[in-house]
Amino acid sequence: MTAETSQTLDRGLRVLKLLADTDHGLTVTELSTKLGVNRTVVYRLLATLEQHALVRRDLGGRARVGLGVLRLGRQVHPLVREAALPALRSLAEDIGATAHLTLVDGADALAVAVVEPTWTDYHVAYRAGFRHPLDRGAAGKAILAARAKPSGDCGYTLTHGELEAGASGAAAPLLGVTGVEGSVGVVMLADAVPERVGPRVVDAAREVAEALR
Repeated sequence: MTAETSQTLDRGLRVLKLLADTDHGLTVTELSTKLGVNRTVVYRLLATLEQHALVRRDLGGRARVGLGVLRLGRQVHPLVREAALPALRSLAEDIGATAHLTLVDGADALAVAVVEPTWTDYHVAYRAGFRHPLDRGAAGKAILAARAKPSGDCGYTLTHGELEAGASGAAAPLLGVTGVEGSVGVVMLADAVPERVGPRVVDAAREVAEALR
């Protein structure tokens, strides 16, 4: 810790990160051990976080992430969308297909930013707010591929007709962005995705990731 930082705030944020990394919650003793502080300090941290609904404790005393975190998370989408738009516009115009940024929302893939090309006679109508299971469509499958290969060698994912009849998709995961799990892709009316599209989508995903770091 430096003179310009708050030790208490640092510990509170560490508590939230520890709880976010577990599905079954943590006890005061477990948190005390992981943080390297006594139980009294942990009790005070949890009490403060509970007041803001960022932490909740079940009947067994295990602490878990609270619903207040969801309210904070909703404000992330506009920031991410704004950062991604330049790369999405370039991708849509270059490929002539609808480009999108998709983020994980629970068990679903949620489109948070969509850009349609301006020069094509027709394109797939794909709207921000559209959601689908992670295991269907290129956007979700690209995210799952990144989970399976944490080393980052994921490339791109191609699909056809999984979300809309006659439509094909290509997507690449966002890599190296802490706290953001998602993908960048395009969807087009075609029987197959042209060969150059996959690498171009990977480049766009890299641009978005750099904008978010």
